[in-house]
Amino acid sequence: METKKQQLWTISDLSDEFGLSQRAIRFYENKGLLNPQRLGVNRVYNYQDKARLKLILRGKRLGFSLDDIREFIALYDAALDPEQQEQLHYLLKLVQSRLQQLKKQQEDLNATINELGSIEQECLFHIRQAGQACKPAPEEPQASPKPTIGESE
Repeated sequence: METKKQQLWTISDLSDEFGLSQRAIRFYENKGLLNPQRLGVNRVYNYQDKARLKLILRGKRLGFSLDDIREFIALYDAALDPEQQEQLHYLLKLVQSRLQQLKKQQEDLNATINELGSIEQECLFHIRQAGQACKPAPEEPQASPKPTIGESE
């Protein structure tokens, strides 16, 4: 949908473009992160709304909370800081905090992987000591398909 002044998108346009459900887009609207215009009963989104949605999705992908994203967008919208220094400092703080969290998770994962590897080696050692052949872990049995109506069991 296009006007003479600017490009407008419907909720289904954005849904298709971003691979989101319309429900997800309405959720962001309900949380105050998007504020589409209305043409009758239809929501229409302008370039700013589309840019906001990109920021929301990027923030979510990077692990930021909706509150963090809302604050960042509010700073982005503020015309009081044309050089966006406040926004940059806020983003830097968020990024540094998230990096610290992820590095801690990475350390925890590495420790868990190492511990599991040690336990695996210990189990293999004891199995070999007992003279038993090492067998891979049994696979989960798959359920056989249920007969359809009219089929005999």
